[in-house]
Amino acid sequence: MGTAAAMLAEARRSLGLSGRPNRITRDYASRHGDDFLNAAWCDMAVTYWARRSGNAKAVLPSGDRAYTVWHAADFQRIGRWHTGTTANLKAARPGDIVFFDWGNSDSIGAIDHVGVIEAVLGDGRVQTIEGNTGDAVRRRVRSASSIAGYGRPAYTNESNWTEDMVKKLPELNKGDKGEHVETVQALLMARSHPEVRITGVFDATTERAVKAIQKWGGVAADGVVGPKTWPILLRVHA
Repeated sequence: MGTAAAMLAEARRSLGLSGRPNRITRDYASRHGDDFLNAAWCDMAVTYWARRSGNAKAVLPSGDRAYTVWHAADFQRIGRWHTGTTANLKAARPGDIVFFDWGNSDSIGAIDHVGVIEAVLGDGRVQTIEGNTGDAVRRRVRSASSIAGYGRPAYTNESNWTEDMVKKLPELNKGDKGEHVETVQALLMARSHPEVRITGVFDATTERAVKAIQKWGGVAADGVVGPKTWPILLRVHA
């Protein structure tokens, strides 16, 4: 099996994808028929990321899913389902598969949408990566009120999931560019730093916000996002 870090890395590669048919719906339709080319594709996206990251067995315990209700029921059946209460969300982890009911219930039968948790923000909020949100792959910040629950995939080295994830993340500092910088900026924005923008460039504004987060987290405020700062941003530190 793969890891939560690999699942999230694959999801990030789809950020910005929009419209349909797209590579995600085409991939799903190649196995299940052309009716899926233009269908709602949030769970197709989760399926795509899981298969391409080596996580199919962990994320898709009963195989490919395009219907969110059946996918959530798969996790419930194997004892890896957690209802979407604020208390339960404190124990959520990056890489968990999160399901939403826009009617604000915790009923599996009422689930409308799905994504993958990128970070746990506290106060019943999570940052996610979702497919088919506004017909695109985007980051969102969601609260417990709309979360029906989440499934906990049986990733490899589950007991060391925090350490495994952080080891795969690069050290970043001022001047760096790329998708990992975008992730840092999105996490900073979700943590009450609206002055930061997702540009993919580690600029002076990003550095100041990183230092503020480091100070809050009790580590050296050097502006470098490394093994001590990633867990603070992801809210997985002890």
